[in-house]
Amino acid sequence: MNAVADVDVEVVVIGAGQAGLSTAHHLSRGGLTPGHDLAVLDAAPAPGGAWQHRWPTLTYGRVHGIHALPGMELTGADPDRPSAEVLGEYFAAYERRFGLRVVRPVRVRRVREAGDGRLLVETDRGSWTSRALVNATGTWNRPFWPRVPGQETFTGRQLHTADYRGPEEFTDARVIVVGGGTSAVQHLLEVAGTARETTWVTRRPPLFREEPFDSDLGREAVAMVERRVRDGLPPQSVVSVTGLPMTEAMRRAREDGVLSRLPLFERVTETGVRWADGREVRADMILWATGFRPVTAHLAPLRLREPGGGIRLDGTRAVRDPRIHLVGYGPSASTIGANRAGRAAAREIRRLLAAGPDRNTARAAPAVAAG
Repeated sequence: MNAVADVDVEVVVIGAGQAGLSTAHHLSRGGLTPGHDLAVLDAAPAPGGAWQHRWPTLTYGRVHGIHALPGMELTGADPDRPSAEVLGEYFAAYERRFGLRVVRPVRVRRVREAGDGRLLVETDRGSWTSRALVNATGTWNRPFWPRVPGQETFTGRQLHTADYRGPEEFTDARVIVVGGGTSAVQHLLEVAGTARETTWVTRRPPLFREEPFDSDLGREAVAMVERRVRDGLPPQSVVSVTGLPMTEAMRRAREDGVLSRLPLFERVTETGVRWADGREVRADMILWATGFRPVTAHLAPLRLREPGGGIRLDGTRAVRDPRIHLVGYGPSASTIGANRAGRAAAREIRRLLAAGPDRNTARAAPAVAAG
């Protein structure tokens, strides 16, 4: 990995998943030249965003809700191939076709003021200065592990969705799957085929959706997340609004008792878990399918975080600093949402650049909490 000398550009995009590539595409169509006045930085070793890290048993045909990147459809993909391979190749072809010149692997350490209204992006491969920045880092690199008393005493194995590579490693084990989202159910159904026994635990009773996911339900889910982001609260899972889509495989699993859910246990013991009423379940492995949190720690020097714990947005723009846009955060944390947000962010950034440096430096008062 070669070092990169300090570079001065107009816009830096951090992240080359769906959100980052979408935004870079719209910025380049608006007149910015990748590698000259537009820099796209990606921490991953290869194209594909978070998809390249998905477990091999998640085939392309089992992925739902995928929308093509702007300007290039994904056609003819084999539904039986791993989604990591299909989408990794698609993202690579997209970068080549539009000449986005992604710099990778490069890890952004921090973003801070550079003076004269510019931002300084410090990385392990040098620094970039820019007039605007798009944070499209997603969540994959920040798995959420709930803290439960006794976790450190468990003598079995604990792993997160981010570590999951398929059901084979659970063969003949007693497994507890924790989480009420789609990934948790996918893991549970796979692991049930190889494990000795499985136990499903969720914080809240799961809501299964029998009816198709329509546009009204989609708008309701997005609106819920938008309200939280506008109020400066951390984004929240939309499963509580959309529910879990009931598939034929899930119906069979429910009939077989695999989807029989227990509430969250009170503590982890050396050999399993225990509830407040004294009930215990022994386990060899605990799989925490408990989601992810936005990767934003590198933005801490800019003091964007609100007292409520989130970054307040107006559209994609950080309210406390108009130079910063977050795409793939909150309501745009989906493939179709990232495409739309990327276009909106690019449009606002072009206006900001056209306004000149004097207006670019205007920003709100510092937040109370860093983040």
